[in-house]
Amino acid sequence: MVKINSFQELKTLSEKSKALLANRSRESGKKDTDDKTIDIMVCGGTGCQASGGIEVVKVLEEERDAAGLRDKVKIVTTGCFGFCEKGPIVKVMPENIFYIEVNEEKARKIFQEHILNGKVVEDCLYKDPATHQHLDKQNDLPFYKKQIRIALRNCGLINPEDIHEYIAVEGYQALGKALFEMTPDTVIDVVKRSGLRGRGGGGFPTGVKWEMTRKSENKVKYVICNADEGDPGAFMDRSILEGDPHSVIESMMLTGYCIGSSQGFIYIRAEYPLAIQRLRIAIKQAYDLGLLGKNILGSDFSFDIKLKYGAGAFICGEETALINSIEGGRGEPTVKPPFPSQIGLWKRPTNINNVETLANIPPILLKGAEWFSSIGTEKSKGTKVFALAGKINNVGLVEVPMGITLREIIYDLGGGIVNNRKFKAVQTGGPSGGCIPADSLDTPIDYESLGDIGSMMGSGGMIVMDEDDCMVNISKFYLEFSVDESCGKCTACRIGNQRMLEILKDITEGKGTMEHLEGLKDLGYIIKDSSLCGLGQSSPNPILSTMKFFWDEYVAHVVDKNCPAGVCTALSKYHIDPEKCIGCTACSKVCPVNAITGSLKKAHAVNKDICIKCGACESTCKFKAISRK
Repeated sequence: MVKINSFQELKTLSEKSKALLANRSRESGKKDTDDKTIDIMVCGGTGCQASGGIEVVKVLEEERDAAGLRDKVKIVTTGCFGFCEKGPIVKVMPENIFYIEVNEEKARKIFQEHILNGKVVEDCLYKDPATHQHLDKQNDLPFYKKQIRIALRNCGLINPEDIHEYIAVEGYQALGKALFEMTPDTVIDVVKRSGLRGRGGGGFPTGVKWEMTRKSENKVKYVICNADEGDPGAFMDRSILEGDPHSVIESMMLTGYCIGSSQGFIYIRAEYPLAIQRLRIAIKQAYDLGLLGKNILGSDFSFDIKLKYGAGAFICGEETALINSIEGGRGEPTVKPPFPSQIGLWKRPTNINNVETLANIPPILLKGAEWFSSIGTEKSKGTKVFALAGKINNVGLVEVPMGITLREIIYDLGGGIVNNRKFKAVQTGGPSGGCIPADSLDTPIDYESLGDIGSMMGSGGMIVMDEDDCMVNISKFYLEFSVDESCGKCTACRIGNQRMLEILKDITEGKGTMEHLEGLKDLGYIIKDSSLCGLGQSSPNPILSTMKFFWDEYVAHVVDKNCPAGVCTALSKYHIDPEKCIGCTACSKVCPVNAITGSLKKAHAVNKDICIKCGACESTCKFKAISRK
């Protein structure tokens, strides 16, 4: 690669590179008669690759080469489209035809019928469950209609392994603008006025954090990108790194320019091999073009980036624990203040932002603070990326404006609950968040509103639960995670959470009392008030929120010794419906303890004193006469 030595050279290269995306820049759905080239976009995110996306690419390449169309058909492995439930995704441009659930057979059919004969393959399109119509345009799908993609703007659009495609979508233009047209203080002012807040947890104002680090007096400062995404069910940062790694690199350089740093670190969990691979490629390409290293774009600004791998410790998502890990120490938090902006990595001022926060910076500088602040609510500006998981039809990644309601996300974008079951709760904020009930579905998504109902924004995990979930068991699951991931440094988290878990285990095993419930509450608030770091302070949230909104379930477990959802095995009781049982004896034959009695062709019964609740009878009955209550 020829190095870029000036901002003007970058602008010239950007104009030339736009030809790479000529097909993808047109969303009209029409193909010019004099333009016979086609771009076939294949989702290359981890989810689609795991479900056969790699094989789909191979088939399309084989079909293209066999047809002698290598110069006419470009097959591009891109980032995540977000609609993971319907992956692998294939999008044909410039017609903008969006195909879902593409396997090897469907890939051949799409090439033969669509690419060679111009006929859209209808049975590979999304079928709207409400209208039963096939929809061929991405933006017509209900999943995308309320989305505004800023952090995810290039995911699904560009090849993340080609720096020229990033440059074609104004990549590194924000950096050039900052270096040659703005001072560090001016850039910080734009970020402050945009209202951007940290997307990794508490929502601290990004511009204020930059300003604090800039004002810290030290000649050596550091920039860290926190890519240690550890919440169960969360994959927002991973998808950005896989689909648009250069946006994070550019943002780190902007951060370095503003605070006076020439060295950046990306702390990424080693369990993200695809994201690491694409980051390595992106960093090398940036160095090769002179966009990383010494005297970037001919300026006095120099910046280097190194990758640091985490071993999967949840606590290392906390910034001071992350710093200790980079330094080679144990991943344990330290007391704040002083904050990393004052004394951070190797005792030098350090600015830490997570991936999603950084991905918002370039468009803010290019489009202006007013543009970004016009999206969202008064105190929560812009958009937020959420990973939808659990009992929801459209599992995937969505980016929505702040202020949208939980109901809109779960039902309009998420497609509602699997098998039309009844919604029960949604967990936001991961293990540090809270469970939100049905009567709070119209709560707007912003930092303050979620905090008011006992939850939090967190990094953006959103796990949906239905009527078959036991909220006591759910809180135990999250607490087990927190106990396993505790660094053990402070007594409140190390011992307190372990005691809470022991109480929850007693409750789910039928050994709980009302005194246990009062003890849970008291202990939860003590842990919140006395833990060293934010992770320990928020670990009781799932328990406290479920006790607040689902108190009756806790009472049922300790007073009635019954799990209403039938999840807690020790409290479950099997029952045979005499109206449905035909006396086939199949259940009694598989019962290992002879707990089922009854004669041939007559209704059977379960001796609850003998039953070990193994479930063999329920799974064997063909008449659905046996249920667990």
